[in-house]
Amino acid sequence: MMNLKPTIKQVVTVILFVLCAALTFQTIKTVTSFYVESEDKEVLEEEQEKITIGFSLGTLKEERWIKDRDILMAKVKELGADILVQNANNDDQDQIKQVRYLLDQNIDVLILVPNDLNKAATAVELARREGVKVISYDRLVLNSNIDLYVSFDNARVGELMAEYILKEVPEGNILIVNGPTSDHNTKLIKEGYDQVLKEVVEDRSINIIGEKWAPNWMKEYAFQIMDELLQDKSHIDAVIAGNDGLADGIIQALSQHRLAGEIVVVGQDADLAATQRVVEGTQLMTVYKPIEKLADATARMAIQLAKGEELSNIKNSIYNGMYDVPYYILEPIAVDITNLDETIIKDGFHRIDEIYRNLSLEKNDNTN
Repeated sequence: MMNLKPTIKQVVTVILFVLCAALTFQTIKTVTSFYVESEDKEVLEEEQEKITIGFSLGTLKEERWIKDRDILMAKVKELGADILVQNANNDDQDQIKQVRYLLDQNIDVLILVPNDLNKAATAVELARREGVKVISYDRLVLNSNIDLYVSFDNARVGELMAEYILKEVPEGNILIVNGPTSDHNTKLIKEGYDQVLKEVVEDRSINIIGEKWAPNWMKEYAFQIMDELLQDKSHIDAVIAGNDGLADGIIQALSQHRLAGEIVVVGQDADLAATQRVVEGTQLMTVYKPIEKLADATARMAIQLAKGEELSNIKNSIYNGMYDVPYYILEPIAVDITNLDETIIKDGFHRIDEIYRNLSLEKNDNTN
């Protein structure tokens, strides 16, 4: 009869096998746990080190601010940082609340487009208390300790507007409809066109029949001003509009009086509708500001500030009523029918088919 009892050797072998398997399992578990914990630690450290930018916009009502938002978001993300965006919709108190929210999210840098040049100083103060650097974007915050101002040469914008007007209307009556007094850019633009118009106003070649300030850049206000003047039979040869939105309201009023294209109008921002009006002949010129260059520079300098690096390439400064603020300045470009292709279209700011769309539709209608 076969002996089924295991021998001592067999028992020992089984025990050793079990112990070996247990040790192998424990070793694999320990090694795996080590690598998982290391990876988790690295991910956590990366998350902790990742820069977060807060972007507070005073408004998104104008086309250009939507472009600023989208391009700046893309640039920041390309550089490996996060960005949180808030839109105050022309409400000063909402902007303060939204800046508080951004600060609660532990942002490293605040990029601020102030709704009001003075009231936004409160937002800057809140950020400084938290040790957060502040970039004033395109619009200057007055009487505040901002770290950087990035914008175009807004005085030059005003100069370009006036220069184009005088080319077409060396003598006559000019209406000026500025943006709101709450935006410091309007002051700089005025300085620019005043400088160009000073001599011709003094010798009475040019008569400024009105200089208005549109609240919140409302094109409805511009429409009303123009409509009332035309109803009163005021003689107007040219209009300087603070931006293309105001130019839109002015040209709508001119259209109702069948004067679109008869009175010279200039604006700024190179909105799509404005470029369409340029090719159609109802707006003489728009000042183009390459937003991609502004947004790219802002994103890069925001990252530098977040890392505590010096901004050594800033050569200009601007006084904001309290401090001489480092000022990164870009040049605007006057665009009319002669250089649309080599500027706005070449840069991809608007597509050629978009700009000439209304002319194409009109041509098709005439063909039919």
